Amino acid sequence: MVRKKPLETSIRQSNINEMKRTLGYVQLTFLGIGIIIGTGIFVLTGKAAAENAGPSIAISFLVGAVVSGFTAMSYCEMSTMVPITGSAYSYSISTMGEVFGWIVGWDLMLEYIVGASTVASGWSAYTMSFFAEVFDVHFSVATTKSPFTYKNDKFVVNKGSYINIPAIFITLAVTGVLLVGIRESSAFNMVIVIIKLTAILLFIFGSLKFINRDNLSPFVPPHKNGQFGALGILKGAQKVFFSYIGFDAISIASQEAKNPQRDLPIGIILSLTICTVLYVGTSLVLCGLAPYSTLNVDAPISFALSKYPNTKYLQVLVNLGAVAGLTSVILVDLLSQPRLFMAIANDGLLPQFFARLHPKFKTPFYPTLLGGVCVAALSGFLPVELLGDMTSVGTLFAFLFVNLSVIILRRTDPHRHRDFKVPLGPYIFPVLGSIISIALIAVSGTSTIIRLFVWMGIGLIVYFGYSMKRSKISQFIEENELILAEQQTKGSGF
Repeated sequence: MVRKKPLETSIRQSNINEMKRTLGYVQLTFLGIGIIIGTGIFVLTGKAAAENAGPSIAISFLVGAVVSGFTAMSYCEMSTMVPITGSAYSYSISTMGEVFGWIVGWDLMLEYIVGASTVASGWSAYTMSFFAEVFDVHFSVATTKSPFTYKNDKFVVNKGSYINIPAIFITLAVTGVLLVGIRESSAFNMVIVIIKLTAILLFIFGSLKFINRDNLSPFVPPHKNGQFGALGILKGAQKVFFSYIGFDAISIASQEAKNPQRDLPIGIILSLTICTVLYVGTSLVLCGLAPYSTLNVDAPISFALSKYPNTKYLQVLVNLGAVAGLTSVILVDLLSQPRLFMAIANDGLLPQFFARLHPKFKTPFYPTLLGGVCVAALSGFLPVELLGDMTSVGTLFAFLFVNLSVIILRRTDPHRHRDFKVPLGPYIFPVLGSIISIALIAVSGTSTIIRLFVWMGIGLIVYFGYSMKRSKISQFIEENELILAEQQTKGSGF
């Protein structure tokens, strides 16, 4: 259970990698932006301002960026030391042992599949709203909404709803792009991210003339009923923190990066920086357009713009940007999931067919297809709200283990070359990142934590019943010892 995959084995596997290395730091940065900027910037900014921090929600975004940056530094260090797909799973299995790697990998499976399902449902709702507002085209609820929802820990039947066809369509369409190849997937992602960024920038600069400075005063509203003031800024930071947690998907693509030791840290840091600037700029402009107390609506940007004449084009662009934003999130989630499956299968913990690459496209064909079908089924028929919150908690578990990996490796393998090192040593940023991850897990809803532990329990049953017996980690350890022995023999001249 605690046998560790040698780092040298991961490095050798990366060097003999058959996947196409076509991603530079620009493409990796776009992957990060693609998954970080989604509903958060189009919905969460208004709600967090109205409920928690007022105009100072911009400060909350800065705090959230700094907090997530602690863990981002750990990802940067680990991704240069273990340049292989699998992200937090690969780091954990090499530093803490097989069962810990499995737990992280099992949690990440849930994050990517259920996360993509939740976003696909949101994509359907945004797209239907876009057609209604722009083209006055209305679609039947029977074919555009899931037959069930899950609210307040209870199942609710949506009368007259039978299937969410748009959610199924976008899932299968994105899956088709991903099956063709990483170059095509990256190019598609760059196009939709450019659309998303253009919409956001046009909103920011096109709305400056409408800003009412009175709406930004007081910038930090006085404390009231446990909200606003300094405490409100912190509560807002807790809420918007989840807007940043997608950057771990960048490290999943390490085997398709041209120069992972250089490009992965640049992609992670650049994507976080760019997204922070956009979050802060959007929140300031939004709060300047309308009183923050009025922004607790599903589409706060469109709501604020509707107060001003001749802004219909901006509302259309923002809605288009939201649709593009959700599309890119689905794409990166569905890109990450099969690569995680492939990494776990390469270590023998999942069936080997998950590790096979398509002979022509060099993509993990079978897990990509399986993941797409699962996400289509979830988003089309089932109440994904049941598991939606678990995606964030699963990611926080991964964050915790990555931070711990940095601390452990600095002690157990201090002399290993590191192309990137966490600033200020292994006991400041990684420890802070670990504490914050634990705290955010602890404040999650009780039912969410229970469901997470149920999922982990199922994962342990799979591990003990299948994975532990078929693991290749002992084989990797023996091979690595033989290689080291041969090298020592050659070095001694015998």
